Amino acid sequence: MKKLFLSLFLVCFGILASAQKVEYTSKFNIPYYADAVNKTDAYIKERCVLDIYYPKNSPGFATVVWFHGGGLTAGEKELPEALKNQGIAVISVNYRLGPKVIAPKYIEDAAAAVAWTFKNIENFQGNASLIFVSGHSAGGYLASMIGLDKKWLNAEGIDANKIAGLIPFSGQAITHFLVRKEKGIPDTQPTIDEYAPLFHVRADAPPLLLITGDRELEMLGRYEENAYLMRMMKIAGHKETKLYELDGFGHNMTAPAFPLLLNEVQRIAKEKKN
Repeated sequence: MKKLFLSLFLVCFGILASAQKVEYTSKFNIPYYADAVNKTDAYIKERCVLDIYYPKNSPGFATVVWFHGGGLTAGEKELPEALKNQGIAVISVNYRLGPKVIAPKYIEDAAAAVAWTFKNIENFQGNASLIFVSGHSAGGYLASMIGLDKKWLNAEGIDANKIAGLIPFSGQAITHFLVRKEKGIPDTQPTIDEYAPLFHVRADAPPLLLITGDRELEMLGRYEENAYLMRMMKIAGHKETKLYELDGFGHNMTAPAFPLLLNEVQRIAKEKKN
């Protein structure tokens, strides 16, 4: 009898565990601008699409919007393997690239993609209060720009302060070098203007986790830019800015950075539930 009871328990437990297993699915090349906008510009129709990878049977999940790198002149949307099967949704975004467009078109695209996420994630059973914005290099720059300068998301009817967290990987904090090139300013001349995240430091911004590679191995002064952004955010009164420097890693430092991103998502999601 005891053996029968134990067997039944194990069978029932196995069925329950199987029923609770999270399944994931994907949808690809979803336009994030309205049809009326897509019809006006072939390049918008081609580039302004996103992919979503999300849990099918786990309502209330957090979402990471991910912007690819490539200097704002190259790159393609990607769903990072390190973010899959982690109980979250990942939205990977394509945006228009230079020199076919110039600033602020790629920033406008980033804002439109994040706005699409806010307006649509609940249709996939996600939690609109747990949307994080991240990306590597140029993608990190875009994440910081639309999170710190509220005008970009305001134009889409979204308050940037609703972002649960900003997590740029090795993003520029000064004016991006492509924007400087468009203005005839050389790479080695640092500039801080309206196209610099540093220009928009503010106390009420979403939590900001800055991650860079080793300062001796990074591109130009990428670590130092982020260190200055961290310091100025704190001086401005922001209480949740952190900076991680990944010793021994250069600009392509995403592998050790992804666990830090996931930890930050988990931390903030837990705080919001409590």
